[in-house]
Amino acid sequence: MSAHPRRGIASLAVSLLCGLAATPAYAAPAPAAAPAHATPTRAASTFRAYAIPAAATSAVPAYEAAVAPALAAPTRPAYAVPAHDTPRHTTTPALPPPPLPDDRTGDHLTLVVHGAGPGRDGVRQLFCHPESGDHPDPAAACRVLDENTRWGQDTFAPVPPDSICTMIDGGPATAHVTGYWAGRPVDADFSRRNGCEIARWDRLVPFLPGAGA
Repeated sequence: MSAHPRRGIASLAVSLLCGLAATPAYAAPAPAAAPAHATPTRAASTFRAYAIPAAATSAVPAYEAAVAPALAAPTRPAYAVPAHDTPRHTTTPALPPPPLPDDRTGDHLTLVVHGAGPGRDGVRQLFCHPESGDHPDPAAACRVLDENTRWGQDTFAPVPPDSICTMIDGGPATAHVTGYWAGRPVDADFSRRNGCEIARWDRLVPFLPGAGA
């Protein structure tokens, strides 16, 4: 081979080497910037150790000892019963109260007496408020009945069965009273067979005939 071709090859090689040296190195593309609305990546936080004061740690057991009983057994606040909710024990009358005299136009009694004697036996009619009837003394009879009329009590109530009565015989007189008094029906029997029955009879004289009258 002649010297000229070798020079040509050498020149070509030098040119290639120079071209490679002049070509810039390839650089990897930079990552695209994150958009403004994208959530930023949370950076690792750096924590510092915090030292708790000794006084604070020593107070914790005492606080727990004081609070623990209250938390374990809570107390209920006292409930005050309102005045209107307080139960009241009232005694209901056995009978309704008698109406006022102006309203007692229905007071009408029929009295049948036996064994009291001449002039006292028989059937009598008595009206009160106002007084009328064939009773021997309507005004006095109505007055004594009014005096013995009490709230919640039966004017013609019998002697209680457990009463202790003297064994006094007041005679064979008997009386039977029917009708209406103080707005209530009446159906009562009277006699004079012992001390209690005599006192009950005498309490309503002169509506009932008196002994020996």
